[in-house]
Amino acid sequence: MRPQPLLAVTDVEASSLWYQRLLGCKSDHGGREYERLIHDGVLVLQLHRFDVDHDHGPIADPDDRPYGNGVLLWFEIEDFDAAMERVAELNPPIVLPKHRNPIDGKGGPNHWECWLRDPDGYLVVLASPDGSAGPMET
Repeated sequence: MRPQPLLAVTDVEASSLWYQRLLGCKSDHGGREYERLIHDGVLVLQLHRFDVDHDHGPIADPDDRPYGNGVLLWFEIEDFDAAMERVAELNPPIVLPKHRNPIDGKGGPNHWECWLRDPDGYLVVLASPDGSAGPMET
């Protein structure tokens, strides 16, 4: 099984460029209504414009905010430091800046995370691979 998340967005082309930059992925479709984003040939995210039904009806109500309430788009990023440089360039709203999870370094994934908002306000988490935060410095 592979997850294939799809987000309803207000501007597919702008969101596509934003996610391509953030995640280091590429367009596999392009267009104003629908987009597929891939990384190393694997689909990682689909984007769909709110007001286009493509014979399946509306994806979501664009007036029902906040978008994705209770859903986090979580991406494990191999080169977390490079991703943090891209975050700085994009300058999105930061919910939680780079931090260790767990903060005390005991148990858990022992990785780095950064929580931010995309152009539509969806909550996005970038995480380094489990164990990559290393031992706590004393």
